[in-house]
This record gives sequence, C-alpha cells and structure tokens, in this order.
Amino acid sequence: MSIRQITIIGTGLIGGSFGLAVKAHGFRGKVVGCDRKEILSKAKRKRAIDVGVVDPIQACKGSDLVLLAVPVGGIIELIGKLAPYLSAETLVTDVGSTKSEILRTAAKAFGATTRQRFLGGHPMAGKENSGIEYADAELFRGAVWFVTPTQNQSLKFKRSVEFMTLVRKFGARLAVLDAAEHDELCAWISHVPQMISTALASTLVEEYGENAALLESGGRALREMTRIAASPYSMWRDIAITNKAGIADALLKLEQKLAHIRENLDTRELEREFDRAHRLKRFAAKKSSARS
Repeated sequence: MSIRQITIIGTGLIGGSFGLAVKAHGFRGKVVGCDRKEILSKAKRKRAIDVGVVDPIQACKGSDLVLLAVPVGGIIELIGKLAPYLSAETLVTDVGSTKSEILRTAAKAFGATTRQRFLGGHPMAGKENSGIEYADAELFRGAVWFVTPTQNQSLKFKRSVEFMTLVRKFGARLAVLDAAEHDELCAWISHVPQMISTALASTLVEEYGENAALLESGGRALREMTRIAASPYSMWRDIAITNKAGIADALLKLEQKLAHIRENLDTRELEREFDRAHRLKRFAAKKSSARS
C-alpha cells in the first residue's frame, strides 16, 4: 500500500474510530489528527492518532489520504479551503450524511481533477453519543459504507482502491450509490428516524415535564424509540439544511400515513397497516438469508 500518511480532520466519534480502526487493522504509517487542542490530546491518549495539528492546512501536508470527519457544513467549507494546498496525489474523502451538496462543492474546488482527488463517502455507523471518548475500532464492522462517485468517476484509481481496501479491512460493506439516490435513501433510513425520535421525545417532555422519569415504565420499546433523540443538534442541523427537500418529502408521506392510522384506529384498515408493516421484516430476513 502506497498510503503512508493519513490526516483525519475531526477526531470525534467517527474520525477517532477511523484512526483506531486503521491502526488495529495493520496500517503502519502515520495518522495525523486535526481538531481543537483538548480533543487532540484525548485522541492521542486513546491512540487514535500519532500527531495532532490544529491548523487543517498544516495537518494535511505530506498526507496521501485526507478524511473529513466533521459536520456537513464543515466538510463543505474545508473542501474549498484545502483544495489549493493539497498535492495532486492526495485523495480527499468524507463521512458526510448528505452527499449532493458536498459533491457539487468538490467539483467546483478540484475542477477537472475531481475524479482522481475526491471520493464521497458515508459510513452508516454511529452512536447517540458523540466525541472521541466513544470512539471504537470496531464501530464500522458490519456497517454499510456508502461510496458516492462523481459523474463518470472510476473507482479504479490507485488511491481510491487503497482507501476502499482499508474500509473493507474494518469489516464494513462498501455500497456504491449516486449522490442524489444516496440522499433520498438516507432521508428515509437515517434522517427521518432521527426526526421521529426527536419529535417523540420532545412531545413527551411537553406532555409529562418533570414527571418524564415515569416514562421508564414504557420499557425497551420506548427506550429504543427515543435513544437517538440524545443526538446533538450541531450534527443534524447541516444534514437538515442540505437534504431539506428529501427529508420534508419523506416526513410529509409519513404524516399522511400517521393520519391514515389515526383515522382508522377502530377499523380493519389498522390490521392491514400492521400486515403491511410486517412485510418489512420479512424482506430484511430474505435479504439476510440471501447474503449468507
């Protein structure tokens, strides 16, 4: 492998886990972290990085691979900021939860060389808790890692191949998807579930206030439904802004479905909705069986 130095900008949960994962799976080069001083100190103590550099331009010097592991708005800003200073041999990738706006920014920043120098990515892994304290070398095992190439981008460029080889070593499953398709899919499988959890938790607070502790009697179902409501707004703000249309469309369809259920609580139509919902689990079981 020709990758000898990796820069991770944003050494929180995802970036820190990436650093731990590459080290755990045989990478013997240098891992440079870029973040605030106090976070870099924690990342070094956790051995997620070898060196910490606060300035992103300086942090990228000499690196063959740059991973942008900050919120979507930060990724967009960094692409434009870093592009003039990066070697033509450096591959930049990201972990942003939306892709269309990021790829448009990369195309503008890298121009005709975008296909060799930028590869959009999104690991479908995470926790409701953020921060380097929760970083885990096994975070990506079994998770899908979306790769979203630009138009006509080949995934056979050397750096891209090496990066994807690293990801596979983590135990992640690579899936290639167009940016627009990615954003539409993630609106349903990631962004809307977060909004549902947030809405439910927020409504429960309004309904029960300081008596919300009594809701623990709801057991596992309620805990699972509200677990990700603890996710930080700072991460989801940019996702909502850059995938507003997709999220809004999915929420509208869900609102219509909820209204339909509300209006049919005492009819057999409710049973039909349950039957339809059960098909999702059967589809998943069939897919799992096919993979094994």
